[in-house]
Amino acid sequence: MPMDTQYIRTVVSLALLEDIGRGDITTDALVPKDHTSVADIVVKSDGIICGLDFARQAFTRLDPKVRLRVLVREGQKAKAGTVIARVQGKTRTLLTAERVALNFLSYLSAIATKTRAFVDAVKGYKAIILDTRKTTPLLRELERYAMRCGGGVNHRFGLSSMPMIKDNHRAFAAGRMDLAQMVESVKKKHRGTVELEVDDLKQFKEALDTKADIILLDNMTPAQTKKAVRMRDRARSKVLLEASGGITLGNVRKYAAAGVERISVGGLTHSRQALNVSLEFCP
Repeated sequence: MPMDTQYIRTVVSLALLEDIGRGDITTDALVPKDHTSVADIVVKSDGIICGLDFARQAFTRLDPKVRLRVLVREGQKAKAGTVIARVQGKTRTLLTAERVALNFLSYLSAIATKTRAFVDAVKGYKAIILDTRKTTPLLRELERYAMRCGGGVNHRFGLSSMPMIKDNHRAFAAGRMDLAQMVESVKKKHRGTVELEVDDLKQFKEALDTKADIILLDNMTPAQTKKAVRMRDRARSKVLLEASGGITLGNVRKYAAAGVERISVGGLTHSRQALNVSLEFCP
C-alpha cells in the first residue's frame, strides 16, 4: 500500500523546517542564486531502496521546478555504487535539501533491507514476517511503509486496531479472570480478531481452550514453539500461532520450520543499521 501524498508532504515539510531553520547560511553565502546543477543519488552499500517519494518531496518543497528522475523502483534491491536517482535544479536547493532527502532514504531503506533479509530467511515456509509497535514515536506510519517495501506484513497499527491480551493484562486479571474469561470479555466488546499472548506451554495449553483467534508465543524457544504447534494440531484447533521475542536472522528460520503462521520482529524497526546513501554532483 503506497503512502498518502499529503502525509509525505507534511512529514518532509517538518523535517526541512527542523534542518533549515532560518536558512542555509553556508550555501547562501557561497552559491549564486541562479546557479544550477545535476547530481546523482548513489547507494554505497547493498540494500532495498525505499523513500524515493520522500526524497523527491525534500527537493520540490523548496523549489517545484527541481526534477528528480528515479532510476530504480521502490522496493527494488540495489548493489553498492548504483545511481538510484538523478536530481536537477538550482544548486542552492540541491545543497539545502540534500541531508533531509538522504536521511529519509537511508532510514527507510534500512528498515526495508532488514525486513527483506528476514522474509528471505523464511522462504519455503508458510510463516509471514510482521512488524510490532516498537517503533519511533510519531514515525510509525513511515516505518510500517518501509517494512512493506521489504516484503513484510504490518501487524496492528495501534491499540485501537486489534485487541491483544498481553502479559500485564494477565497480571492485572490474575485471581479475577482466567484466560478464557479474559478472551470472552474482550470479544463481548470487539467482534473482530482477538490475540492472546502466553509465556510458556502451560499457559498455551490453557489458551487453546479459549476463543482466541491468534495465540502469541512470547520468548519461547524454537523447540517449545514446535511443541505448541503439535499441541494445536492435535487439538484440531484453527487458532493461528505467532512467534515473537528474541527472534533474529540467526534463528528465524527455526521458528518458521516449527510451523507457526506468523513471526513478529520488533528489531525490524527499533534496531536497524542505516543504509549508506550519498548525493554526488555531476561534473
